[in-house]
Amino acid sequence: MYYEPGNTDHGLPFNPFKSCVVPRPIGWISTLDANGVANLAPYSQFQNITFDPPIVMFSANQDIHGERKDTTVHAEREGSFVWNMATYDLREAVNLTAQSLPRGQDEFAHAGLEKAPSRLVRPWRVAASPVQFECEYLQTVRLPGNPPMGTVDVVFGRVVAIHIADDAITDGKLDIARIKPLARLGYFDYTYVDKTFTMRVPNAGNGGGMEGSPEKVAEAALAKAARA
Repeated sequence: MYYEPGNTDHGLPFNPFKSCVVPRPIGWISTLDANGVANLAPYSQFQNITFDPPIVMFSANQDIHGERKDTTVHAEREGSFVWNMATYDLREAVNLTAQSLPRGQDEFAHAGLEKAPSRLVRPWRVAASPVQFECEYLQTVRLPGNPPMGTVDVVFGRVVAIHIADDAITDGKLDIARIKPLARLGYFDYTYVDKTFTMRVPNAGNGGGMEGSPEKVAEAALAKAARA
């Protein structure tokens, strides 16, 4: 099949676009509103951008009324947000926090989630999540789109603190198959990671870039300079 978005019809009963870019890690983002009430919502467009310093992004479309999402507004006003890893075991809570609730209602309470205090930023962390990033807000790139929902805010944040549960680590690595991170597909579908495999790039050296290790990248640069 072939179609041109916005110009020709795909001819399917369900739009295939979001199902073509999968799986997508979930940005389970916690913020605080102007009154200090906790907000928690999942976003299926989330990713790390770079590792030195570590920077992440999430994107939030406008709602069906053409208004910006609370998460974006809170992150910009407060200057911070927290990313909480969504997992298979937390799937029902993630789904509950995806609901559209009245402004000022605490999604942690709505989903029955325990809060954990952050150390460097104000928003709460999801205590049951195995990994959380405390993030300082950097900037928002606002991309125009078709009304009412097409316009999107792409929010960037610098990771200033990382929390990892001790039992999520095996042999010095995150035990991904044990954690079972939740990921978004298209439609109403999700998946989770329960299998991994290792594949090294030929002549990739110590793998500092693949690992996202500034120390190993610096080590490789020094070694290369010494050989020159």
